[in-house]
Amino acid sequence: MVAQQFHHVDTWVFDLDNTLYPPSARLFDLIEARMTAWVMGALGVEQAEADRLRRDYWLRYGTTLAGLMAEHRVDADAYLADVHDIALDRIAPDPALTTAIGALPGRRIVYTNGSAGYAERVIAARGLTGLFDAVYGVEHAGFRPKPERGAFEAVFARDGVTPGRAAMFEDDARNLAAPHAMGMRTIHVAPAPEPAPHIHHHTDDLAGFLTQLSRPPRR
Repeated sequence: MVAQQFHHVDTWVFDLDNTLYPPSARLFDLIEARMTAWVMGALGVEQAEADRLRRDYWLRYGTTLAGLMAEHRVDADAYLADVHDIALDRIAPDPALTTAIGALPGRRIVYTNGSAGYAERVIAARGLTGLFDAVYGVEHAGFRPKPERGAFEAVFARDGVTPGRAAMFEDDARNLAAPHAMGMRTIHVAPAPEPAPHIHHHTDDLAGFLTQLSRPPRR
């Protein structure tokens, strides 16, 4: 049974975008459009070049922000506030997910490459407010992004996570490599699997997968 492979887990770490809401919502399309506009204004480049830089920095640095900070020394707080200023009417509460997360034993946290403030807004829009013990954004890792191992180490040290007793849920397969190396149970949440040695499980139905993991309280 799947549950037996999680019997030791007492901390559940969730990514945000395309993990706690379905990719079909396409919220990141809105964020990417704002990223492109921000790069155009900050660097004085045309849209095509801004799009190219955004994608290039994401591939090479883990996030567009990390590339902008490394190569242009931008104001990270101003960038995060601007690009995450999007409407959330594409997502709605998910009672099944709320129940499944609420049934997990132990500590539950969110860790995203976005900002913590944006994460709180998404959590509220999904009807998940009050389910998580902590919410961490890229700012809590000193603006270092996943997939950098140092970013995970910074956030986990801050929270007191013991990786060997934790599980990580992520839509971006590359962001599971460091958690796997640190001893975490790794779950790729995506429409299609990407077989890799650092991925223990795949699911395209987070609520359904979590329902298999809830355990009755100890007597």
